[in-house]
Amino acid sequence: MSVSDAQSGTRHHIAGEADTLAVAATAEAVESAGEGPRAVGADRAARELDLRRGEFELAVRLGHIRTIATAGVTTAGSTVGTTLGRRQVTRQEVDRLRAAEGFPRTLRERVRTVGTAEGAALMPVSPGRFTQLARSGFLVPVRFYLNRYRAVVWLYLADELRSFAAREPGLLTGRFPRPLRAGLEAGEDWRPRNWRGRRIGELLHESGDPWERAAIVGCVLDPVQLAELVADPYERAYLDRLRPDLGHGRPESEAARTAVRRVLVADHPDEIQWHRASLDTLLTAARRARPAPCPGSSLTHNGGPARRYDGTGPTPAAAPAPAPELAPEPEPALTGPEPGPAGRESGSTPAAHEPPREGGHRGLLTRLRARGKRGHRSGVRS
Repeated sequence: MSVSDAQSGTRHHIAGEADTLAVAATAEAVESAGEGPRAVGADRAARELDLRRGEFELAVRLGHIRTIATAGVTTAGSTVGTTLGRRQVTRQEVDRLRAAEGFPRTLRERVRTVGTAEGAALMPVSPGRFTQLARSGFLVPVRFYLNRYRAVVWLYLADELRSFAAREPGLLTGRFPRPLRAGLEAGEDWRPRNWRGRRIGELLHESGDPWERAAIVGCVLDPVQLAELVADPYERAYLDRLRPDLGHGRPESEAARTAVRRVLVADHPDEIQWHRASLDTLLTAARRARPAPCPGSSLTHNGGPARRYDGTGPTPAAAPAPAPELAPEPEPALTGPEPGPAGRESGSTPAAHEPPREGGHRGLLTRLRARGKRGHRSGVRS
């Protein structure tokens, strides 16, 4: 088998395995959800399955634990389909896993992650050879974190490393193939790209909503790239609201944010082109399903009418709200100028972007009539 075939085979093997697990999990979850099964929350399920929270989350992502969505909860603005607080595990699924042979050791081993040193010893190869294989795209990370020096530390599934070592023994020893050495010398590193592809694949298989799927693919594109593809500001705002958190939360320091951004944002021309084409296809499907909501529309997450920005006139961010309809100006003898708020001249017109108050016209007319009656009574007494 050639080097390119082995490299491609590794990626397709992992992607195919994840696809099969995710599709099966989704189908059974939907079926179970329709029957209204008894279910437990993520924290309780993790305790009953003897898993730490991180292990439980990874098991859900990989399809080892089938979950159902909490009724009536939308995934907008969250990690689509994977937020633990929004997922539950049926009692039947917990019992199935607990009854499996070798529980809990077998389940924990399937989600065990290792770093470079432990992974190299597991295969077994030298740490330098392990890094070469990972940077060349043969070993696909499943997680990452930042150490105290703000450096990215990659984690791999122990199961996948053992499978690769058994499948490709020729790449574990001897001289590294010349084309791959040239790429490494030029600074090539497939780890961020492979991690992004894996994470996006997991999220796409957990979401059936067309706009959510578009947001998943678009989240790895630079904002400039996204603006080129999505000219409608309402659509961009909607994609941003559905944008998943791919991982690692919100780093506090600038150095940490820079390091994480290098992992989360696509930077290779081929990868960017792939995601742009995918996003264009998904946006076409999403627009056919329903338009993106805009301010003042009654569009819900499940669809409905909404106004679309057609590219003409001011953008929605600059478009003022309609000015309130003013009552007829009072006679000068009846009322004087009403003092305005601080910072505004008392005789100025209300700003166009300030919405009219509820019942504002009726209150003004009432005050005018009251002042008129007081003036009339004063004239009679005099």
